[in-house]
Amino acid sequence: MEMDFDDTTARRLRRYVDQVAAALGLGSECVCVDAGPPANAYVALEGRIPSFPEWDVALLWDEEFGWSGAIETTTDEVVLAYMGGHAVPPPAEVARFATDLLLDRHPGDPRAIRPAGSGGAELASLPRAAG
Repeated sequence: MEMDFDDTTARRLRRYVDQVAAALGLGSECVCVDAGPPANAYVALEGRIPSFPEWDVALLWDEEFGWSGAIETTTDEVVLAYMGGHAVPPPAEVARFATDLLLDRHPGDPRAIRPAGSGGAELASLPRAAG
């Protein structure tokens, strides 16, 4: 199900993903957001997963499945785990998921899980971005 993103919701998505990056100690240069449809986001992580030392690692967000952790192969991102829970969890929870992923603790679920609630509805409830 694709969401209808207006400019306000797109700004809220960008602000939210920037907050996730900040919770990981990363700057906004590590973030890419596309309001879609379908809406999605990408956060490049620092570090590698011990099981896959040759591949870069990223967090992916999309409106259907929420957050997932992936490795970046030469041709595509390969999702290793879906966070589950809510589509728009607090940034600190996403940071814990990413940290566990990088430490090879196998967080989340390898199966695609639709999170509780709608990503668009949850984003609409976030505070408005300043400016």
